[in-house]
Amino acid sequence: MTPPAGEHRSGATPVSVRPLGEADLDRADEIFRVAFGTFLGAPEPKTFFGTADYVRTRWAADPQAAFAATVEGEVVGSNFAANWGSVGYFGPLTVRPDLWDQGVGRRLMEPVMDCFDTWENRHLGLFTFAHSPKHLELYRRYGFWPRFLTAIMKKQVAGSAEVPGRALYGQLPPAEQPDALSLCRALTGAVYEGLSVERDIVATHAQGLGDTILLQGAGSELDGLAVCHCGAGSEAGEDVCFVKFGAVRPGPEATNRFERLLDACEQLAAERGLGQLDAGMNLGRQDAYRRMIDRGFRTWLQGVTMHRPNEPGYSHPDAYVIDDWR
Repeated sequence: MTPPAGEHRSGATPVSVRPLGEADLDRADEIFRVAFGTFLGAPEPKTFFGTADYVRTRWAADPQAAFAATVEGEVVGSNFAANWGSVGYFGPLTVRPDLWDQGVGRRLMEPVMDCFDTWENRHLGLFTFAHSPKHLELYRRYGFWPRFLTAIMKKQVAGSAEVPGRALYGQLPPAEQPDALSLCRALTGAVYEGLSVERDIVATHAQGLGDTILLQGAGSELDGLAVCHCGAGSEAGEDVCFVKFGAVRPGPEATNRFERLLDACEQLAAERGLGQLDAGMNLGRQDAYRRMIDRGFRTWLQGVTMHRPNEPGYSHPDAYVIDDWR
C-alpha cells in the first residue's frame, strides 16, 4: 500500500535512508496515518486507520526489512518489504506530506529492492492507487507494471455453522506447529511455486494479532489456510477480522474448498465477537471474486496491484487466493 511517494526533482531535499528502529515507530506511524489521510481527504488525517496498526506489526515481523527516510536526522517516511518465498512485495511506503515530490519515495525504494535481490524473490508486487499517475510512473521506473484491480472487500459477520476439519495454528501444541507450517508451504507451493507465508503465520501468532485457520483435507493434506488478523492493534482494527492471506489447494474441487474457507473465516470472526470481515481480492481471480460478491462482500477500497515482471503470478482465473499486498 503506497500513498504519495514523490519522484526526484531538481533541488530535492537531501535524504538519508537507514533501518527503522523501535524508537522511530511512533513517528513512522503518525506519518503513515497523516500521509494516507491527507491523500484520501480525511477530515482528521492523524486518526486515519483508527485502531489498525500496520507500522509496528510489520516492523516486529521483520525489523531488518523496515526502513526510515530521514532529513537532518528526523524521520520523514518509511517503507517495509515482505518476503513470501518466491514472491516479495512492499508497503506501506509513506512520506510526510510537506515533502512529497522531493525524491523521498524514490530513496525508500532502494533498500527494499536490495531486500528482494538478497531474498531472490521471483515475482515482485505492490498495491497502489489506480487513479494516481504519479504512483504508477514511480513504480514503473523500477520495472513494476499495473495489472488487474484489487478490491478490498467487507461484509457484516452473520455467524456460521462450525466448519468440519477446521483447526487453528495457535491452538496446536508447539511440537505440532513445525509440521503444520510444512503443510502450509506445500499448499501455497501448489498455488504458486515457492510461495510461502510462513513468516506471516508465525508473526501473527507471536504478536497475538489473530490466528491462522487450517482446513484439513483428505489424508495429511491441507485443503486451505487463512492468516487472519483480529481486532484493534492488528492490521484489522477494532471490530474487524481481516484475512491477510488465504488460499485453497488448486484442482477440481477448489471452488468447494474456497467456499469452506470463507465459512471458516466467518466462523473465526464470530467466535472473536467481531462484526466485520475484510478480505482483499484481485479481479484477475474472476470466479473467486464473484463468489465473494454472492456472499455479500462489497468493495470499500480499490487499488491496482503492480507486478514485476509483467505476469499474473498467482492472480489468474484458476486461483482461489485472498490477499491485497497493502
